[in-house]
Amino acid sequence: MDFLSIIEDKKRGRALSAEQIRMFADGAATGSVPDYQLSALLMAIRLNGMNAEETAHLTMAMAQSGNMLQPDVGGVPVDKHSTGGVGDTTTLVLAPLVAACGGKVLKMSGRGLGHTGGTVDKMEAIPGMRVTLPESEFVDIVRRIGCAVVGQSAELAPADKRLYALRDVTATVDSIPLIASSVLSKKFASGARAIVLDVKTGSGALMNTEEDSIRLAKAMVDIGTLAGRYVTAVVSGMQEPLGSHVGNALEVKEAIDVLAGRVDENHPLCYVAVYLGAHMLLGGGQAQTLEEAKAMLLSALREGRGLAKLKEMIRAQGGDDRVCDDVGLLPQAPCIVPLAAPEDGYLSATDCTALGRAAQLMGAGRIRKEDEIDPAVGFVMEKRIGDFVRKGENICTLHARSMESAKETGERILSALTFSAVPCGKARLLYDLVDCTGVHPL
Repeated sequence: MDFLSIIEDKKRGRALSAEQIRMFADGAATGSVPDYQLSALLMAIRLNGMNAEETAHLTMAMAQSGNMLQPDVGGVPVDKHSTGGVGDTTTLVLAPLVAACGGKVLKMSGRGLGHTGGTVDKMEAIPGMRVTLPESEFVDIVRRIGCAVVGQSAELAPADKRLYALRDVTATVDSIPLIASSVLSKKFASGARAIVLDVKTGSGALMNTEEDSIRLAKAMVDIGTLAGRYVTAVVSGMQEPLGSHVGNALEVKEAIDVLAGRVDENHPLCYVAVYLGAHMLLGGGQAQTLEEAKAMLLSALREGRGLAKLKEMIRAQGGDDRVCDDVGLLPQAPCIVPLAAPEDGYLSATDCTALGRAAQLMGAGRIRKEDEIDPAVGFVMEKRIGDFVRKGENICTLHARSMESAKETGERILSALTFSAVPCGKARLLYDLVDCTGVHPL
């Protein structure tokens, strides 16, 4: 069996066998198959799809392409994964909060993918922060502190690591089987027993419609349940950036602001982080009801225990934990420029993908997989959908490397915003809960 025949089969829309899928995963993990052939198969999968059996085989083949951890962390290892969005900094809020409530958050995160930000890139904005740790140290930090957030190691799901980078630069990000197998292969390999999935929907999500987001959520819940894991998925909104800050250091700052109590608890970023964290506490056995879990997390937030836990985690991973007391120690862009609203009206819609692309083109994300991230650049949205703005009012603050970059980014942002003379409601945050019993509207 040669790899070209596998590409040919999927190009023709045929289902791949378990043996063919194993060859695909092994070829990606070992480097025996070149990037151009892997990319061709990725595109064939994106165009022709995979059935449930193929997707399950791919998930397990990628998980088993490296080490499979069975970590002893003194409790149920829990993890959370987002399918990606803009200004989505929930991990840096909920991981320390869940740990402060007794949870054991064993978090393996990815880098930016397409227009969406990556938690590992955000973590690296903290001076000295190590996101690549030996597996034993990773597990030990979770056992002692309750949470660690690291990048994907070379030993865990190496097939996914290579394919993930290729998907980012071959326009094959938005494929349900590729997303589902990528997400769950990492979770299975890292030893997570309870997994909460945040499946985004809207203009800034990989899945733009609620229907497609539910399909992706069901695919992942079904695979996880068959593998004997506790898996719950939440379909949440991405019609606009979840937080107001977009860009790596800026998003770390906003997460610190939330944990320090400088952000209202009903702010979308805080609200969604607490909801997802509550399901993590349920999966880990720290709470019996959703309301009990949310109350525990809000108590940890109000008492400052979440911020204290973030400091512990940063320190344990070699970072400068003083950023939690002085966000000015985070990377700073040299040009900070206000962006004026072009007209009176209500901000009625955003092209959230375009906003993510604007940050990416500033240097906050990658165009090619070898590109370097600029941790300081990005922007802060000063208004949200439903807010009234007056012409000339500051609608966004740009943090750029140069005035030229600020001007270009400002033009892209304004073209992504829609204004209306008629009042409109706020963007919806939560849509559905998907678990092994079915789909439950929220």
